[in-house]
Amino acid sequence: MKTGRSALCGVGAAMAMALALSGCAAFNYTAPDSPVAQATASIAEPRPRVALVLGSGGPRGYAHIGVIKVLEDAGVHVDLVVGSSVGSLLGAFWAAGYSAAELDAAASSGGPLTLFDLSLFADRGWIRGQRLQDYVNDRLGHASLEQLPRRLIVATTRRADKQPVFFERGNVGVAVRASSAVAGIISPVGVQGIEYEDADESLPVAVRAARQAGAQFVIAVDVSARAGKAPPGTSAALLERDARRRSRIDPETRLADFVIHPDMAYAASPRASYFVQARQAGEAAAVQLLPEMLREMERVGVR
Repeated sequence: MKTGRSALCGVGAAMAMALALSGCAAFNYTAPDSPVAQATASIAEPRPRVALVLGSGGPRGYAHIGVIKVLEDAGVHVDLVVGSSVGSLLGAFWAAGYSAAELDAAASSGGPLTLFDLSLFADRGWIRGQRLQDYVNDRLGHASLEQLPRRLIVATTRRADKQPVFFERGNVGVAVRASSAVAGIISPVGVQGIEYEDADESLPVAVRAARQAGAQFVIAVDVSARAGKAPPGTSAALLERDARRRSRIDPETRLADFVIHPDMAYAASPRASYFVQARQAGEAAAVQLLPEMLREMERVGVR
């Protein structure tokens, strides 16, 4: 006897069409503006002087807004943005011309939970992701990645082999949706028959993309939990997950010229109050490190 999700997806031919329309069928985007996956980022012309790499981290990613605010206030001009997961979402809006204040206002108006379309019939997860895709495209005027005022590279993971790939052209909403498709939670995103999932699974902080694009100075923002922050009693599974993520982050941040790693509590939360705390942590870390960063930028001749 079939039980659970397998029963819902296999109740027979009479229900097949209804289930597909409800979202049980795999999502596969095939429109002409499909994002184009690349194994390496393209060299940019003119060469970017400063790149900002925004890492994955769910609600912790709201620290990126605080970092962006400090960079704006200091007059740091960023030519290239690279984003993973939540970093791709915030990076897309910033690349489209939103200021840190506007990002903060948008975040305060509802937060990521308002972008989740929960469904019992979601494919290999319980959130479909269509609402996130539509939110991005609607608010960015359906611009493609290559049309954004500031260059944006979206990192994601090819699901079949867990290899990182990068989107630089095509539909912004689909690219962000693919980069944010957390395995087992948000349905995988098919693009022209190939499935993608959360960039966190391959490159939580995709510094290599900025280097491949030719950036002269790379600022990386790592919003993961700091080593040793796990409270007593944290499960072995969570500690193992953290170690795997750290093994993907550390080689990337070593490629950066400057790393901002806000100090936040180990446990994240979808509550609005946590978004405020994360933003404040990002701002505080950036303010503290700003003088050193500006000196280093001056030394290498990008200011």
